[in-house]
Order: sequence, then structure tokens, then C-alpha cells
Amino acid sequence: MKKYTYSAKDSDNPGKWRVVNAEGVVLGRLATQVASYLRGKHNPMFTPHADTGDWVIVINADKIVLTGKKWDQKVYYRHSGYIGGLKSITAKKLHDKRPEDIVRFAVKGMLPKNKLGRRLYRKLKVYTGDQHPHEAQKPEIM
Repeated sequence: MKKYTYSAKDSDNPGKWRVVNAEGVVLGRLATQVASYLRGKHNPMFTPHADTGDWVIVINADKIVLTGKKWDQKVYYRHSGYIGGLKSITAKKLHDKRPEDIVRFAVKGMLPKNKLGRRLYRKLKVYTGDQHPHEAQKPEIM
């Protein structure tokens, strides 16, 4: 009789849908929880090289909390690709323009930097209000 560790495949994952309410939650604590569920670390069948995670819907992203002086001191950078094309925006200004991007950037930074991480990132849905268009998937509330 062979004894070996079971290695899950992508087809073994049923892929549940989960809803997370971000109202009054600190950004980093929310992002670690969401990244863990996207990755599938809560699943006993977790395999590092396979997608064993769930779909995650984050609602009320505009009511996220940052501690300390991070609203003014935290800066998000991007580059256009041209010389001198470095652009920056503070967390407060980004929250005024696109509040859901703050959650997206935090979660994306906690996922693997490879093909699997890009595939997992597509399973994250972030909305500013408390409504979302995924009721047909019967998501569980976390």
C-alpha cells in the first residue's frame, strides 16, 4: 500500500463564494484574511501550486480604516514607462477617486507574483457600496 501526500488539482476545488464586509475593518487585517481565502489556505486540501481558493466579494470598501497617519503618509506609485513618468498618489486622494483600489492593491501585494497569483487576483470582486451583483452564486457571509 502506497502512502503519499495528496496533491490537489484545480478541478478538485468546488470554489465557494464568500462575502466580506469591510466597514470599520483595518486594511491590512482585511487584506490578509481575503488573500488567505483566495489562496485556499483555509482549505484542508490546500496545495501551494494549485488554485484551491474561493471567490471573495468585498463590500463597503469605501468604509475601510487605516491606522495612524497612513491616510496622508501612505503613497501609491505607478510608472508610465516613459522617462520621468513616475506618478504618485496618497491614500486619501486615492480613497476619494477610487476607494475600491486601496483594497485591491493591498490584497494583490499579498498574493504570489506569478501566473497563479494573477489567476487568483481575478477571483477578487470589490465594491464600494453594500450591494453586489453576485447573488446568483449564493455567497456565504464571513
